[in-house]
Amino acid sequence: MVGRLTVVGYSDNKDAVLKRLRRVEGQVRGLTRMVESDTYCIDVLTQVSAATRALQAVALELLGEHLSHCVHDAVAAGGPEGDEKIIEARAAIERLVRS
Repeated sequence: MVGRLTVVGYSDNKDAVLKRLRRVEGQVRGLTRMVESDTYCIDVLTQVSAATRALQAVALELLGEHLSHCVHDAVAAGGPEGDEKIIEARAAIERLVRS
């Protein structure tokens, strides 16, 4: 909606989320340097795995915040918005499980 201020569930932890994402960004830049330097395949794969786990940790944190704030508040308010938030959260969980 135009003119409506939306507060995201992670707003209280925004700095921590950004810090984690910057760390992942650094890991990915490190991966680029490893490939450019012809680093041994297994060492690169190990670092890919670490970056993947770090992104998954960010995703789980965001999901937890979404459930405890956005979904909780919508369900508590009642009406169709609560159902919509539950469907939205379920789809997000399905995407995370598939990734």
